[in-house]
Formats: sequence, structure tokens, C-alpha cells
Amino acid sequence: MAAVLLLRCGVRGGRRALRECETLCSRRCLKTSHKLYSAVYDPNEKTFEKLLIANRGEIACRVIKTCKKMGIKTVAIHSDVDANAVHVKMADEAVCVGPAPTSKSYLNMDAIMEVIKKTRAQAVHPGYGFLSENKEFARRLAAEGVTFIGPDTHAIQAMGDKIESKLLAKNAKVNTIPGFDGVVKDADEAVRIAREIGYPVMIKASAGGGGKGMRIAWDDEETREGFRFSSQEAASSFGDDRLLIEKFIDNPRHIEIQVLADKHGNALWLNERECSIQRRNQKVVEEAPSTFLDPETRRAMGEQAVALAKAVKYSSAGTVEFLVDSSKNFYFLEMNTRLQVEHPVTECITGLDLVQEMIRVAKGYPLRHKQADIPINGWAVECRVYAEDPYKSFGLPSIGKLSQYQEPLHVPSVRVDSGIEQGSDISIYYDPMISKLITYGSNRAEALRRMEEALDNYVIRGVTHNISLLREVIIHPRFVQGDISTKFLPEVYPDGFKGHQLTDRERRELLATAASLYVAEQLRSQRFLGTPRIPIAKSKRSSWELSVHLGDGIYPVAVSKDGSSFSVEVDGMKLNVTGEWNLASPLLSITIDGTQRTIQRLSRDASGKTSIQFLGTVVSEGQEICVIEAMKMQNSMIAAKTGKVKAVHCKAGDTVGEGDLLVELE
Repeated sequence: MAAVLLLRCGVRGGRRALRECETLCSRRCLKTSHKLYSAVYDPNEKTFEKLLIANRGEIACRVIKTCKKMGIKTVAIHSDVDANAVHVKMADEAVCVGPAPTSKSYLNMDAIMEVIKKTRAQAVHPGYGFLSENKEFARRLAAEGVTFIGPDTHAIQAMGDKIESKLLAKNAKVNTIPGFDGVVKDADEAVRIAREIGYPVMIKASAGGGGKGMRIAWDDEETREGFRFSSQEAASSFGDDRLLIEKFIDNPRHIEIQVLADKHGNALWLNERECSIQRRNQKVVEEAPSTFLDPETRRAMGEQAVALAKAVKYSSAGTVEFLVDSSKNFYFLEMNTRLQVEHPVTECITGLDLVQEMIRVAKGYPLRHKQADIPINGWAVECRVYAEDPYKSFGLPSIGKLSQYQEPLHVPSVRVDSGIEQGSDISIYYDPMISKLITYGSNRAEALRRMEEALDNYVIRGVTHNISLLREVIIHPRFVQGDISTKFLPEVYPDGFKGHQLTDRERRELLATAASLYVAEQLRSQRFLGTPRIPIAKSKRSSWELSVHLGDGIYPVAVSKDGSSFSVEVDGMKLNVTGEWNLASPLLSITIDGTQRTIQRLSRDASGKTSIQFLGTVVSEGQEICVIEAMKMQNSMIAAKTGKVKAVHCKAGDTVGEGDLLVELE
């Protein structure tokens, strides 16, 4: 029995869309070893006739796909700028709820409630973000007799309040970060408290902030010293020398447990997700399972997560997040009472469709599985693909139209959850996520190899994206070894992300590739529809002496052609480059001395200058030449080609209009 992977299928609504989506999904299914774990859709199990999705983008598309398989009609809501969005096209009905700003559309409860009444939707799935954890929205739905696909208002309230949730966690015997919330009197008491808590500890000012009056202590001596310095700093900085002590989590990992509970008192933990690769406290790469957890720690975390869910009478899919230290001690962070962005990796290793399970639970059905039935079957990795510039603080948003877009679905065991298509706009109004790229393997190494291949084969044009950062993360030795924490990005790239740093071998490969591509283009330009443009002028040329510009260097390269292969001499070494050289395709699969590479030919100007994406990083283009502020947002203007700035026709603070000449390049 197959566990269906829910792939992106940008097709229109209706029966044809369902057939195409089913065909596509069936081609990309992952085999499991036990029939219980397949996502089975029972047509005789009645749930809802019509469901409204109070969201947009990829998560709205994700919910619609499961609803179609369950025979549920769907209603999409959208803002005016999302009128042609993919989720709008996929749904059976779509209604505009307001203008672009979220406060006037996707957060507009009055407008959404009106659509629910108009379309007679029986249930609402909130996705994530927006109104997904809004207890008032859930309350209003309940008052109208509409089912909220999620927990009840009590659970949303309890887990949404950080103080209340921590108290509930303590009462449920869930590990919380230990600490002493009273005022520490002196150094001796500080040592006593630190010993009770367990080293290392954080000593910090009660009235502190900005890192002042804070010290980390690893033993009694450092505690005494830390007490003295912290109290002095606190008094001078805040006029208040009171101190607190709590457990310091060194090199923490962010590991979360997926839970699933019904209205009959049953609850399961569906294993963990490793979410430690983050920037600005937002996850970038996730995987399941974690390389760090042993079976005992996994079970302990799962059982505590279920205990918390039962304590608040939770019913739906939810996630309990933990911080885990280097000794595998784990501490409750928070509970998210909704479907998580990274839920696909859990679906891949368990075979469960979490959206389907949420809908079943909301209708009142009991869970179909027992804890012993939940497997860890293989390994899954998810990369969040964003329209962001990774060279700026690991990712600042980019806007624009997707002029070319091609998902790497031809790569085995790849799933892409997205809500965009070629021609879609990445606007300033919403999250700049392009997609969630997921790969699956029988083990972690296989999943990572497939992810590397998928990233190389992902074609995104028209916006800046973070593919280069994602690729560098998953091939970095520390990541491959599982040596990660929430500090991974700033530790590995202390001066910021700079793109892939070529080794000598990779530099030679790139030079050989560029030279071979140039020659292939020259030969193609001499032919028309497979026939020489001037039949009488037959060229017998088979060798070329070239100079290739790379960075600040100029490298002599000798190329000779033999059939579809090129022999390229670089640095006195010969490399054999072979490929089909289909120059009409954005992707080129080539082999260099037996090593397969997928490159992307991004552009070629009239002078023959070519931009190539090699090992995830764009060569030559993309230097920022000025910044324009529009709609209170700063927008980078990027150089379309490599060159020198000839003249600047504006200055900081000037108002510029469409068509104004700002910068000249030469």
C-alpha cells in the first residue's frame, strides 16, 4: 500500500483537476512497509460537504488537495491582489474578502464570517498563521455552528498564554526550564541555587535588558564571580541590583514533537522534527527524525508532549516545542495549536496525512492508530525556499514576478508544497515563501543527496531566492555530521553568508564548463534547424583558445571537441566535459571527469557574457547598485550584468518615478 505524497499540482478546480492531481500524486508516492500507515481515503466515511480555507498560498493548496481526495468541496478566500492565485484556481469556489493588507482581508473576521454564511461552508481550516490560533475566531465559528478544524477555544487560550502554558506544563510533569524566580540575596545563596538547578546557569538582572547584568556560570567559582559582576552592572545600568538565576541551555537544539489527539481522550506522538537551522528565530531547514535523539529520549519527549495535550483536553494536530541541550536534557518551550509549516516531513516518515486526520478528528471520529503503530520509516528533509537575498542577514525579502518557474519533480522522491506558478507575483504584502521542498530517502544520506539534486534542478527566475544558502547548509560537514544547534548559521558564517567558496577542483570544473558552454553556443549559432546557415562554408574548426573571466581573475583555457564531448585544459590539467547541450533548456546536465553536475544557464547578453548557476551559486551577476524605497519598503535594484558604474543620476532622499534614469553602467 502506498502512502500518497501530496504534490503541488497547479491545475484548475473540478474533476479534471482532481484526476490530474491524483495521477501526479500517484507517480510520486512513497512506499511504506505496513499497510496501516498509508493515507487511505474512505469514501464511506462522511465528514463535511463543504469546507472553507481561511488562508492563502501553499498551505491553502495543501488543504485543498486532501479535501479533494476526501470528496469535500472547497471554498477559497482571497484578497484582491490574490485573485489569480493558485489556491483560488484550485478551489471549487473563491470569494474576495478585501484589499491586499492582511488586516483588511485574511485577518478580516467579519468578511470571512460573511463568506462562510454566503457559501454555507460547514467547516473552516485555518492553516497556519493568520487566524489559526485566534480564540475569538474559533469562538465565533462555534457560535454559528461551524466546525473549526483545530482545538477548542480553551486549549488555544491555555497554550497561547506563555505563563499559563508553563504552569500547565509543570502541573502535567513536563520538563520546563528550571530557575529561581525570587531575588538572590548573596553569593552563597547564588551557589546553592545554582547547584539545585544544575550547571550551567544564567545569572541575570531582574530589571535587565540588552545583555547587561548577565553572566553564564559553569561552576561554583564562576557563580560567585558572576553574582558580583552582574549585581554591579545591574546597579549601574538600571539602578537595581536584584538578580535572578535560571538554567542556561548551552548550544540548544530546537526539537519539536508532533501530537495528534481526538475528542475521545486518545492522543499520539508522531515522532520528532529537528528544526535547529534558523535565522532570526525562523526555521530554514527541518528534518525528521533528528540525528540527536536516542529511542529513550524520543519516547520521554513524546510521552510528555501527550501528557500536556491531555492536560488541556487537546483535540487535533498540534506541536509541542522543546529546547534540548548538549546532554539531551529537554525543556518545554511552547505549544503551537495548529498545523506546522514543517508537517510534511512527519507525513513522509509516518505515512499519515495530517490534514485528513485533523478533519476526521473535528468531525468526531476517533483516531485509527495506536502508539505502537506509528513508525519511523526512512528520513525526510525540508528546505524552505524563500524569495529572499541570503547574502543580507541570511535572507531579506525580495519581490517580483516569477518569469520562469520549474519545480524539480523529476527528481525521485521529491515533494514540493507551493502556492505559486510561473507568472505569479511575490508581493510586499505577504510572506515571501516560494515553496517547501521536501525529499525522502531510506536513510538520511539518501534524503540529503536527493535534496542537493533537487536544489540544483529548481528553476526560479524573476526574484532573488535562497537556494544557494539552502544548498550550502545541507552539504556543510557540520550539518552532514548532525553537529547543529540554533546557533549554526552565525557560527558557520560569522561574517554573513558569502555563497559557495570554490575549491581548486571546483574552480577548474567551472572554468571547463563555462568554456564548453561558450563553444557549444558558438557552434549552435552557425547552424539553423540542424543545417549549416551557409552550406558552402563548412567549418572544420575543432579547437579554441579562450580567456575566461571568473571573479577578479582571467584564466587561459584550451578547448577541443570530439563528438558531443569537450576536452578542456585548465591549469595544465585536462578535463573531459560531456553533455547533451540543449541550450533551449534552463537546466544542463553535464559530466566532468565522471562527476555529474546540473548547472543553470541564467542569461547571455549580445556580447556573449553568460551567467551560470553552479553548485547553487550564481557566478558574476547580482551586485546591488542602489536601493529604492517604495511603499515604506526598501527594495534593492540589482545589476542586470557585470560592469562599472558610469554615472549616478539620483541622491539619497530623491523621489523617483517609473522610467527615471537612476544609474548608468558601462
